[in-house]
Amino acid sequence: QTVYADQPASSAAPTAGLHFTAALLESLTEQGISVARVELIVGLDTFKPVSAQDPRDHVIHSESFKVSAEVLAQCGAARRVVAVGTTSVRALESAASLGVGSGRTRLFIHRPYDWKVVDLLMTNFHMPRTTLLMMIDAFVGPRWRTLYAEAMQEDYRMLSFGDAMLLDRSLN
Repeated sequence: QTVYADQPASSAAPTAGLHFTAALLESLTEQGISVARVELIVGLDTFKPVSAQDPRDHVIHSESFKVSAEVLAQCGAARRVVAVGTTSVRALESAASLGVGSGRTRLFIHRPYDWKVVDLLMTNFHMPRTTLLMMIDAFVGPRWRTLYAEAMQEDYRMLSFGDAMLLDRSLN
């Protein structure tokens, strides 16, 4: 569970959020950094490997999400939006793409993708042949391969409780 979760619902914790403590969130707020909360209920299919010959043909699972109109407005007014975790990305981009603040989404983010909200992404390292890695590819392009090569060479930890990275899509 993350320090900001308020109800059990997901089949897994949003792992990028595990890097945040209550003290860190308080420090960010004290520095004038706005922290907004969204929800995406992670389903078991999140961990299902992509098996389609063409990965873009993979049938993605549906997940429940909630993003308030206030949060979307904050994002629209922000200089840059930093999402903590792929679940936050999927919630924010789903709300913007679907034009609704809650419901179920089957948004499958892969190249090419027209980003609407998120500018930076803090995420853990993901396994090959997953929709999460495809999202990373859509976010930073082929340079993800260089990042992962370094992670493998330096024995970074993957998945839950793994090492995190901050990705900037404007560097494409």
